[in-house]
Amino acid sequence: MRRGSGILLHITSLPSPHGIGDFGPWAYKFADFLAETGQSFWQILPLNPTDPVYSNSPYLSTSAFAINPLLISPEFMVRDGLLDKGDVETPCNWPKGRVDYDAVIAYKSTLFHLAYKRFKRAISRYEYEKFCSEHSNWIEDFALFVALKAHFNGQIWSEWPHEIRDRQPDAVRSLKKELHKRIEMEKFLQYVAFRQWIALKKYCNQRGIHLIGDIPIYVEYQSAECWTNPEVFKLDEGKRPYVVAGVPPDYFSETGQLWGNPVYQWDALKKSGYDWWVQRIKHNVTLFDFVRVDHFRGFVAYWEVPATEQTAVNGRWVEAPAADFFTHLTKKFPCLPIIAEDLGLITPDVREIIQRFEFPGMKLLLFAFGEDMPANPYIPHNLEKNCVVYTGTHDNNTVRGWVESEATPEEKERLFQYLGRDIPAGELHWDMIRLAMMSVANVAIIPMQDILGLGEDARMNLPATTDGNWRWQLVPGQLTPFLADRLLKITEIYGRA
Repeated sequence: MRRGSGILLHITSLPSPHGIGDFGPWAYKFADFLAETGQSFWQILPLNPTDPVYSNSPYLSTSAFAINPLLISPEFMVRDGLLDKGDVETPCNWPKGRVDYDAVIAYKSTLFHLAYKRFKRAISRYEYEKFCSEHSNWIEDFALFVALKAHFNGQIWSEWPHEIRDRQPDAVRSLKKELHKRIEMEKFLQYVAFRQWIALKKYCNQRGIHLIGDIPIYVEYQSAECWTNPEVFKLDEGKRPYVVAGVPPDYFSETGQLWGNPVYQWDALKKSGYDWWVQRIKHNVTLFDFVRVDHFRGFVAYWEVPATEQTAVNGRWVEAPAADFFTHLTKKFPCLPIIAEDLGLITPDVREIIQRFEFPGMKLLLFAFGEDMPANPYIPHNLEKNCVVYTGTHDNNTVRGWVESEATPEEKERLFQYLGRDIPAGELHWDMIRLAMMSVANVAIIPMQDILGLGEDARMNLPATTDGNWRWQLVPGQLTPFLADRLLKITEIYGRA
């Protein structure tokens, strides 16, 4: 990763006349903004389907391979002849700067049904059939899983009739026939979503912008992957998790975080040559230029909690075969474009793996001003080149929100001493951006909210909570020429353009 900088902004946070950011015109406008301001990277959150049951978190998905259909651009469906212009011109009173997922789901579902009806009348389906063939290792199972989930009214898959739960061929074949229309529509939506994303990625790359994707280390239990690959997860005889993932008490929560995802059966994965993970990495490196792997330390040792627990306190660390796993991956992918999310409790064995495989880690400036400040690993003077420095991430408060409501008086005093002067909360974000930009770190990534100097109400996610997350949205008028000029200048000054 050469010296450069970029912006963290998820696709859903782009402006849109359709209630949620998508792969449409505003994505291209934002790519232009990145290019005009000298940025080299655009980092996003996972593109996988979200579910209202899980508060629309992109980290809790029904698939590790599929793309969220809500990200499909209605304008581009009109352009491609899948919708009429009149289909998308109905005025909607969307909330300003916030995504209303329930309303968006209802609105886009109507459009998708109209588009699929028109698609079925198409004479040539060569590109569609080619896409399905190229993605045959996951798309059939995903589409069937979505159809079955709807058929069984959202019931957890382990509670489906045992012959379907266990994927008995005759029973599955019979339901496939019955649910054929829904299965085909889900495949169609993936075809459209992938076409739109690949076109956007190509445009970004042509403008010198690299896409940084995001891979959650775990998958959701209620997912196509768990149903189709139960042998690689720790499940009991009824195919329910008997232990689940989480993290112990930390900066974010006194009781830890009980994520509830099933954990991997690493012995089974190793016997298969880590085939499931190889397919997952291969899939993601075609979609992105680099991938941030969330909760990287889970490859070295993971926090395993009995499924009966209500918090993550009573868990235990279990070792995973990180060295063997990444050695295997580097043979398959000589240039493994991974960014290791190494925040939280990071032990020497995790550091050793990151250094051994030369993965860039993450450094957060919001964590730099504690009592250990001179020696703190996140303080700019202690950074190494092979890392990605952030003011904060989607899980943190904004810089302004942090200094106004989270930072202790002592942290603020240390911050101002480090900067050499007291700075009002409304101006501090540019000084933090400057610290990131001037650092030796190869890459500096700034959340869009910090570039705008927004407060706590623009926070994307508050870990260990479920309400109000993942909804922040950029307002068109916020990308001003003044902002672009200021960002370009600071990028050029520190040699990142």
